[in-house]
Parts: sequence; C-alpha cells; structure tokens
Amino acid sequence: MAHESPYDPACAVAHGEAQPDAEREGGRTLVAVFASPVADFLLRFGADLGYRGVLLEPDPGRLSGRDPGSAEIVTVTPDGVDGTADVVVTDHHRTELGAVLRDLLARSPRWIGVMGNPRHAGPHVRALSDLGVPNEDIARVHRPVGLNIGSRTPPEIAVATLAGLLADRNDRPGGFAF
Repeated sequence: MAHESPYDPACAVAHGEAQPDAEREGGRTLVAVFASPVADFLLRFGADLGYRGVLLEPDPGRLSGRDPGSAEIVTVTPDGVDGTADVVVTDHHRTELGAVLRDLLARSPRWIGVMGNPRHAGPHVRALSDLGVPNEDIARVHRPVGLNIGSRTPPEIAVATLAGLLADRNDRPGGFAF
C-alpha cells in the first residue's frame, strides 16, 4: 500500500512529497517587453516559476548591460505567444508601444498588461486606437499590473507582477483575502 500524504496537494508539493502538476512544470511563456531592470527581474524570477522567458526588445541598442538570465532575446514578436503566454510591457513611454502591442494582441496571449501608474491614462489606449485596433482588443490589455503591495524597486515590482499573474492564472483575487 502506497504511503498517503496527510497534506493537501499544494502542501504535499511544498513538503517534497509530491511533484507539481505538468502545467506548473512548463509549457508557459513569459514575454517581458522592452529591456529594463524590471524585465530582467521578471525573467529571472519567472524562470523559477516554470516560465520560458522571452525578452522582446525591438531596439537592439538597448540590450547592452541587460541580464535576462536564461531568457531568449528577440527583436520581433516571437513564436510561442499563444493562449499559454503571459505578456508584460515594462515601459509605457516607448514610441514602439502601439505597434508591439498590436502585434502581440494578434497572437492572443493568455494575459497581457502594461506597467504604469493607474492614476494616469494609459498611453497604450491612444497608441492602439491610432493604429485602428478595435476597442474590444484594447480592453484586453490590463493596467495596472501586479498586486498592490506598495512595490517601488525593480525586484519588488517583478514579485508583485508575477504574484498577480499567478493569482489570475489560478482564478484567485490575490492578497490575503480568502
């Protein structure tokens, strides 16, 4: 008779008595758009969460000094952006914002968001509208991203963002509300 764990499935994994389910072991892609310190931490921490990391930076001149860990670096929308991919735009001031978002939206990622202060209008809305992107597609872009934990530094912002993605994927509100 096999030993049965006294823990629920998540607890059994945490105690090393069970393996994570296959979905958590891989098959998901995290695309960090635009090279930035936050993108570097997103990709590094995302690898620990089982994401295949991709840094999408259309301007190769901005890649100098970046450390995206084991992430793939591309200058155009990569293959593998589909219903399993999570996309985070880490700089909303870039002139390429609209075109990059339009191309990513066309691939139908699972989740797509743009970092920025929620007290200011998201520049992605106008950029996408100017390119003729339908309002229902524009509405798929989340802003702000991540959990509201008061993060200020690039690693804190990355943690809040990844925690928000995990909460969304697991159909949970995030935070301490159960």
